[in-house]
Amino acid sequence: MLLRLATAADIPTLLGILRQVVPLMQEGGNQQWSADYPNAAVLEQDVAAGHLWLAELDGEVAGFAALTHNHQDAEYAQADWEAAEPALVTHRLAVAPAARGRGVAAALLAQAETLARQQGLRVLRLDTNSENAATQGLFPKLGYRFAGEITLAFRPGLRFFCYEKQLG
Repeated sequence: MLLRLATAADIPTLLGILRQVVPLMQEGGNQQWSADYPNAAVLEQDVAAGHLWLAELDGEVAGFAALTHNHQDAEYAQADWEAAEPALVTHRLAVAPAARGRGVAAALLAQAETLARQQGLRVLRLDTNSENAATQGLFPKLGYRFAGEITLAFRPGLRFFCYEKQLG
């Protein structure tokens, strides 16, 4: 598996993955994402900031994630963690349906850990919709602890579970 920073040229492929993933999420009761979010503008911002990483399997893009620094809205203070502590935060983690079960999400989260260590950060954070059973099973397996439930003003009616991992 190859991990690399995404470029603007990758955005159409990433949008194609989202067009596959979002309906599957919604069919499973997970309304975290929609046809409107994440969108090209969000991915373009991630690329421009140097935050969007992708995973390739057999020469094909298999998934992606935005790995950012403490980019969390004020509502994240609801979680059971020290909100002021610098952290590497994973957003917009998506895996192409054809690549599920092949370690893509775990590899992207391992990249988050590598970046955090390189940048002198000791904490990793992420959240997931309360209806996303797959990620709720994965995150604890990778050493993340459940850090509480929050709501977000820009996603009314949804609940999000927060997870944190302390690096040694």
